[in-house]
Amino acid sequence: MERRIFTSRLMPGARVVLLLASMLACALPAAAGAALKPAVKVAAGTSVATGGGSVPGIVDIDTSLGYQQGAAAGTGIVLTSTGEILTNNHVIRGETNVKVTDIDNGHTYAAKVVGYDLAADVAVVQLKNASNLQTARIGSSTGAKVGDTVTAYGNAGGVGGTPSTAGGKIVGLGRSITASDDSGDSEKLTGLIETNAALEPGDSGGPIVDSSGTVIGMDTAASSSFQLEFQSSASRGYAIPIQKATAIAAQIVAGHSSATIHVGATGFMGVSVEPQRSFFGDQSGGGLMVSGVVPGSPVEKAGLEPGDVVTAFDGTVIDTPSKLTALVITKAPGDTVRIHWIDAFGTAHSSTLRLVSGPPQ
Repeated sequence: MERRIFTSRLMPGARVVLLLASMLACALPAAAGAALKPAVKVAAGTSVATGGGSVPGIVDIDTSLGYQQGAAAGTGIVLTSTGEILTNNHVIRGETNVKVTDIDNGHTYAAKVVGYDLAADVAVVQLKNASNLQTARIGSSTGAKVGDTVTAYGNAGGVGGTPSTAGGKIVGLGRSITASDDSGDSEKLTGLIETNAALEPGDSGGPIVDSSGTVIGMDTAASSSFQLEFQSSASRGYAIPIQKATAIAAQIVAGHSSATIHVGATGFMGVSVEPQRSFFGDQSGGGLMVSGVVPGSPVEKAGLEPGDVVTAFDGTVIDTPSKLTALVITKAPGDTVRIHWIDAFGTAHSSTLRLVSGPPQ
């Protein structure tokens, strides 16, 4: 499942910007939601050597996507010596198992997702039985200027090991991009740092550091081979300002959920949905078409099948996958919800479901 981002700066025709998690064999998009929390004290790390040197506080993140029959790889930033890791939400989205390798000590840890912010593409992962980890040197992008030299670190290609590096300059601040996936969902990321550092799939969640060796941003998206207004081709990377990312991480760790932040285990119905479409490809009608049902899940037990149309969730009419996700992430495993749907023969149904624990959204 490829996710594309379109930026308002680009000329029409070739505006593709890819989220940077390295995804393999993703087949079934998850559709259940989750809930989030806030407040972590970020430990000060040792000094960072840029320009090809080593940077402490970087981890490789590998996830299994059990319901999507695939895997993903990304990067993370060590916030505390006990293993609180900052990364992108899209790195851990849909995971059913997470393993994290600390680059500094070479150890691989089992991990759990503490919480995530869908709208900001930020997540926190907690390593199990971790201690005395080297932490990243966290700075701020508030003093950053266009033209400043930066170095991006990550896990390019998802191969692991020594972090990949990409040098460049800041070419824009306060950028906004809109990400969409195959289902027609879209989300807007704002206030981003734009750089010409050549970011690659797998770099998601990695740090961008300035010339003084402090982390000023977190890699989140990249584009290639598109036309800018006065350039024939270029490559652009986008990073979330680190002060924004760590503020959200603080909320997550403190346990403060919101409309976009989910903390703890994610409620799961076990259904994949997509907008209804006409023969001409445009969105048609209300509700969401069921494209897949997880065996043994609450929706299968309720009788939903592929081809049915879900029309409402707990009394709210739904017409986009993102709206359904936003509703589900306010729930927790064990909560009961009522859904309405229409089967392939046009018969209306409703049922009360008890959510189970599922993958992050």
